[in-house]
Amino acid sequence: MTTIALLSKSYDMSHLVAPIQRAAPEFTVVMHGEPGAASAEVAACWDPPPGALAKMPNLRLIQSIAAGVDNILCDPTLPALPVCRVVDPQHARGMSEFVTWGVLHFHRQLDLVLRNQARGHWFRPEQVHPARYTVGVMGLGEIGSRVALDLLHHGFSVRGWARSARELPGVTVFEGADGFAPFLAGTDVLVCLLPLTGETRGILDATTFGQLKPGAKLIHVGRGEHLAVSDLLAALESGQLGGAVVDVFPVEPLPADDPLWRAPNLIVTPHMASVASARTIGEQVAHNARRLAAGEPLSNVVDVKRGY
Repeated sequence: MTTIALLSKSYDMSHLVAPIQRAAPEFTVVMHGEPGAASAEVAACWDPPPGALAKMPNLRLIQSIAAGVDNILCDPTLPALPVCRVVDPQHARGMSEFVTWGVLHFHRQLDLVLRNQARGHWFRPEQVHPARYTVGVMGLGEIGSRVALDLLHHGFSVRGWARSARELPGVTVFEGADGFAPFLAGTDVLVCLLPLTGETRGILDATTFGQLKPGAKLIHVGRGEHLAVSDLLAALESGQLGGAVVDVFPVEPLPADDPLWRAPNLIVTPHMASVASARTIGEQVAHNARRLAAGEPLSNVVDVKRGY
């Protein structure tokens, strides 16, 4: 009988036992450290303890419980096994809703309205037509493309940046290293939806912020490690960045004494932009476990070299 073990060093995964068990009653589902976990064939993971997967001799499949896998691939002892991810059909919709809210927050100058409210000041900001407000989306995969097209539907001027050529109707696309600076220069709100790779780690830094027009805004919903925190704080303090919404951080949960909580014109959200439901996770973990047991091709396999 196949055993599925749940592993994480930073996230309580116990609530996923029941949904996985309901989706695959023929399998055994256990938490890391419980009897039978060390001999499991399938590891369902989020931020697993370093070295833990390499100590599972019967392991045949490493299954992320989310779309991201960087928290798994960073383990230098990772076994050479298939790594799969969860693809929630509602994930792109949820992300698009969150980003659209952030763009509207800055476009309609609600950040200024809230600051004025705090000091009892009545001031009506000028309304700018969305066609005169440019949103730049970094990363044009499935989710980034959905976000870009939804923003276009709302009337915004939308541009995108990707590592290779893309075609999105109505979206001005820049590609590769040569296209990055021109992409940034014309952007009013920068949205990060990149995967985390060696090339994108730390990409939200002083150099990137300095190539934006003064006062541009940031919406960061990619990966925490994209962000150079000290550079973000400096850009907000100097006014090079006029504001930011940050949903993902290099360290989570964000410590209570972190200066980001008190940075000027920064909204901190608790990694909530879009989260797969426990039912979806359970069904997809069960689906791949069954395919593994039957010797069938796995779903949503990650290209380990590319990192996504």
